[in-house]
Amino acid sequence: MEMGMGFVAGSRVKSPWLFHLNTGSCAGCDIEIVAALTPRYDVERLGCVLVGSPRHADVLLVTGPVTRQMLPRFIRVYEQVPEPKVVVAVGTCASSGTPFLGSPMVEGPVDRIVPVDVYVVGCPTGIM
Repeated sequence: MEMGMGFVAGSRVKSPWLFHLNTGSCAGCDIEIVAALTPRYDVERLGCVLVGSPRHADVLLVTGPVTRQMLPRFIRVYEQVPEPKVVVAVGTCASSGTPFLGSPMVEGPVDRIVPVDVYVVGCPTGIM
């Protein structure tokens, strides 16, 4: 119990700031990320804040497979996130590259380009 309370107290010192980058998704996961910021879920009360610059982020949320067009920007954004970098691949597109993996315009899932720390697999209900 004491160890758990230490974790909670430590998390209050520095809450995670998030930067969201869509690298070519169908926008289903993007809609759900924005929905989490609305008053119904209100993740900001937990300290999770969506920031406008990757230089201020603790966590990089990536949705969609990495397309050829987004590859240079994705690498640039990843390099701007300060250490320690935490990358979260959100959705099936970012985690495995499907259903777009066979396309010549898709480089692949996020982990083919940068190391991923957390995978949130699956598509939002009703999208695919």
